[in-house]
Amino acid sequence: MCSTAACQRRRCTDYHRQKLTADAEYAQVVRDSQRKWREANADYQRQYRQKNPAAAEQNRREQQQRDRRRRVQNLVKNNVALNLKHCAAEVWLVGPAAGDLDKNNLASSQFLIFQPVAEAPVARAGS
Repeated sequence: MCSTAACQRRRCTDYHRQKLTADAEYAQVVRDSQRKWREANADYQRQYRQKNPAAAEQNRREQQQRDRRRRVQNLVKNNVALNLKHCAAEVWLVGPAAGDLDKNNLASSQFLIFQPVAEAPVARAGS
């Protein structure tokens, strides 16, 4: 058993999580304690966001990512496809969020479609 602060903190966190799921009374006491603290410190979140605008902006971006991930997870094994037509184009999903698209064929995306410019017909001279 490791005695470093990080290991002890990890053990404490693991115990707390396990206790929350296994002991309903303990979980209720924790919720009550959190509720009382929030009531006593009602302006804490607003003040924190005012004092730390960069942290507030980072949280906003991360929440948008969590929202997108949640929407994608709701699409797992979803095969909704309307009015499909064959297309020779290829779609490549790149980035860390692409792993969340396992077994999906529907995903929110932004894309541009470029079509070749049709050449004007060349007038042929009579022979």
